[in-house]
Amino acid sequence: MMTETEPSAPLAEVKSALAGFMNEISQFQDDMQVKLQKQEERISMLTTKTMTHARPALTAEIDTGAPHKKALSTYLRCGEDDALRGLDLEGKAMNTAVNAEGGYLVDPQTAETIQSVLQSSSSLRAIANVVAVEATSFDVLIDTTDAGAGWADETSATGETDTPQIERISIPLHELSALPKASQRLLDDAAFDIEGWLAARIADKFARAEADAFLNGDGSGKPTGLLTHPMVENGSWAWGSLGYVATGTDGDFDAANPADAIVDLVYALGARYRANASFVMNSKTAGAVRKMKDADGRFLWSDGLSQGEPARLMGYPVLIAEDMPDIATDAAAIAFGDFGAGYTIAERPDLRVLRDPFSAKPHVLFYATKRVGGDVTDFAAIKLMKFGTA
Repeated sequence: MMTETEPSAPLAEVKSALAGFMNEISQFQDDMQVKLQKQEERISMLTTKTMTHARPALTAEIDTGAPHKKALSTYLRCGEDDALRGLDLEGKAMNTAVNAEGGYLVDPQTAETIQSVLQSSSSLRAIANVVAVEATSFDVLIDTTDAGAGWADETSATGETDTPQIERISIPLHELSALPKASQRLLDDAAFDIEGWLAARIADKFARAEADAFLNGDGSGKPTGLLTHPMVENGSWAWGSLGYVATGTDGDFDAANPADAIVDLVYALGARYRANASFVMNSKTAGAVRKMKDADGRFLWSDGLSQGEPARLMGYPVLIAEDMPDIATDAAAIAFGDFGAGYTIAERPDLRVLRDPFSAKPHVLFYATKRVGGDVTDFAAIKLMKFGTA
């Protein structure tokens, strides 16, 4: 018979289980205490770093919708590239020959802003044929001659006819660069929009440099300009040169019938090109042309009917390009033609920016590069007006 002081077997098992449970709780508490201590240490370190480097985001999209923008902004402001690791961005390197090793790509929003400004600038880019290439040049094959043909009857032998000739026009890509700078203090300003500033500065310089080169570039380290090709009287035109129509007056339009030269220029261009043709001139020349009237007293010039629509001269759109020459002796101050067929701009689609905080202390330099080329690809598609007697 069991006495009162002797515990029963079930009671002993309960006590043993309870002791084990309490031991596990104690171990869990110890583990949690260690984890909490480590978490507090990490939070403390993060707080210290945040207080040292904290800057408000440029936009909400940088934090929530585009981590690459936040990483690039951090790099542009202070040069820290830790945030760039793991992102699909190009890295810094010692050469520009390889696309993957050519510097940092501007983030998509900034690049689109720059391209938008270039597209809206007053240059041949607005009406020329623009192609994106990944190579160092862009080749255009042109059929410059016609195939021969002749009538034949049932019994006569068929004679040999001329064979079309093909020419290759190579447009090399040249490097266009910009080097704007800002003080480090300005970059540290929390209210400063670094993306907008960088885009505006680079876009302005690139647009002005391109606009001039597409018209006046000598082809040495820059595009070959439209006006640098040989010019001949339109009656003697041959492939490789641009035909011109003379006004008949030295450095001016004809005093009695100034509009005649405009009409002659339009119809010097082949009919197949006139359907997509445009005039190109600078503002000073446009000021003189828009005063002209036809024989019935109607102005040849008409402004666009809606916002953004170009002005028209004899029904054809007019591009105001300030890099065209002024009216002067023997100046080719007006161009008319299908520039989509006649002039090609080849460019690489990527724009690269490299941050340099060392070369111009206390300023930070931003070295931006873009590769672009241009040249005439159809000499029959463009005609010029020469302000001379012959």
